[in-house]
Amino acid sequence: MKFKILIIDDEECIREVFSALLKEKNYSVEEAETGNQGVEIARRFNPDIILLDMNLPDISGMDVLSFVKESNIPAEVIIITAYGTIKNAVEATRLGAYDYLQKPVDNEELLLLVSRALEVKRLQREVEELRSELSSRYQFTNIVGTSSRMNSIFQMMAKISRVEGTVLITGESGTGKELVARAIHYNSSRSNKPFVVVNCGAIPKDLIESEFFGHLKGAFTDAKSEKTGKFELANLGTIFLDEIGDLSLEAQVKLLRAIGEKEIVKVGGMKTIPIDVRVIAATNQNLEELVRRGQFREDLYWRLAVLSLHLPPLRERKEDIPLLCEYLIKKFNKSLKKKIKGVSGEGLELMKEYSWPGNVRELESVLYETMVLSDGFWIDGEDLPARITARESFEPNESADLGKTLQEAVQRSTESVEKRMIRRALKETGGNRTHAAKKLGISRKTLFNKMIQYDLQSSS
Repeated sequence: MKFKILIIDDEECIREVFSALLKEKNYSVEEAETGNQGVEIARRFNPDIILLDMNLPDISGMDVLSFVKESNIPAEVIIITAYGTIKNAVEATRLGAYDYLQKPVDNEELLLLVSRALEVKRLQREVEELRSELSSRYQFTNIVGTSSRMNSIFQMMAKISRVEGTVLITGESGTGKELVARAIHYNSSRSNKPFVVVNCGAIPKDLIESEFFGHLKGAFTDAKSEKTGKFELANLGTIFLDEIGDLSLEAQVKLLRAIGEKEIVKVGGMKTIPIDVRVIAATNQNLEELVRRGQFREDLYWRLAVLSLHLPPLRERKEDIPLLCEYLIKKFNKSLKKKIKGVSGEGLELMKEYSWPGNVRELESVLYETMVLSDGFWIDGEDLPARITARESFEPNESADLGKTLQEAVQRSTESVEKRMIRRALKETGGNRTHAAKKLGISRKTLFNKMIQYDLQSSS
């Protein structure tokens, strides 16, 4: 896409020189000889850059600049000024012009300034596109679920997004705590400000304070330069403190002070830095139990849990599995360039029987792996990993087991599970017995004996 430049100058020779120079660089150029004409063209042309003379025959360059800013025309304005109007040009930059050039204008200087202004425009455009993409990605509608549990969660998220209190999100690993935190941020009044993630469990104990609040050069042995902390980076936005339960008691004290006083001090510094940050914390631990054990500060817990949100595990909302599968298959079809239509009825039943200890994250991993290996249009039960298909095999078939002893029924079920798991392991390893045995946690000899017992074949 060509960048668009509008030249507003009453001197025809200047317009012609600028226009030729810019068109040679493959810019799209339009010209205006008066301020009013420039205003009309700006409305229609929607330029990226405006080269604006301060002295025009009808209205002043300052009037044109005011119109551009008030009309939200997304153009960077470069003022062209004579020696006698430099003071006005400086005032124009204070009011929002990008920069100014003094006549007679050096061609190379003009091209360099235009290039710099367009780089600013390009970066602004990328930021806006990214912000729009993030806002769209983290709408509530992109958190999949229609169960009554999830509908309640959505209602709470909408209410939480409209207020400013700290939020504590609890739930098992893989339930989507960060996704919910991002959705709350991108649907709040802070949506166009930073969202900063801190994994409290991944930071070494002696670096927590530096990570949170930053440090000055020389504050400690490895502090070779000044560092900006996460709280300062998140100023005016949201900081997401993941796995908050892993913080040491010493770090909890410092965090409590920062949240309560809304100011921080860098390590090695004395100056307090005011912060305006919304805190969203998350944990897969029971913080109330940690408080009872003396492992988590009660005052910090109540400071964080002003607004609380608990995400249910997938096993408690299995009615959402078909919808989640549909969403994830559509997503992975794009990245994997596949045309898989969905999961078969048998496959969905097996998925609903499985307990999903890894929750939605595990479901996502299972579908991705299965789709990579699949050559068909549907995911069947036999395509799913052994740990999922084995669940059904432990369920006795009432009619088949009628008249058998308990020992016989258990033996039949065990053999069925073993055969299915061995078939799956061999399929996943391309028939390689060594790799299949390792996957099953047995020796190669044991695998070989069981393959003979169950009359199973492999390619190696």
